[in-house]
Amino acid sequence: MNLIYDPWPWYVAGPLIALTMFILLYVGKQFGMSSNLRTMCSIGGAGKYSDFFKFDWKAERWNLMVVIGAVIGGFIASQFMSDNIVKINPEVAEQLSTDYGIKSAGEAYLPPELFASEHLTDPFVLSILILGGFMVGFGARYAGGCTSGHAISGLSNLQLPSLIAVIGFFIGGLVMIHLLFPLIFS
Repeated sequence: MNLIYDPWPWYVAGPLIALTMFILLYVGKQFGMSSNLRTMCSIGGAGKYSDFFKFDWKAERWNLMVVIGAVIGGFIASQFMSDNIVKINPEVAEQLSTDYGIKSAGEAYLPPELFASEHLTDPFVLSILILGGFMVGFGARYAGGCTSGHAISGLSNLQLPSLIAVIGFFIGGLVMIHLLFPLIFS
């Protein structure tokens, strides 16, 4: 096994996630990424404009280290531990090429047909990105957390709302990829 380019096996990554969750449960903390946006807005003074941001953000500073660790870890992994190519099923790559014109599927981590900087000048692409960002932000707040918070922290705490949210995330993903994505990018 090539540790530089192969993903960690489930029997290594899974127990590490479980150990992390056990430690967080033990010290009375909950993991989640979207809550960091609330913390950063509160630090920036958003509490002057909305009661939602009036809380003791200093008690949540520890979770900001998760964001910093994710950014640094992502950089290290992409620059030094990965060839930045996603191995996908050849049939899926052919379908992406035929149906959507994504010819770089399986060759690039971020297909330039979707993520090249020149696409940001297209008003349609820009509006999709902005609308999608607002929908993700609204959805995360409406669901009381993001996918990582519900799927990892909420489910490990056996919270029924997290199970319902995770089921909703999967249904939303299926609807997006099978119904909306073909409409938007065909």
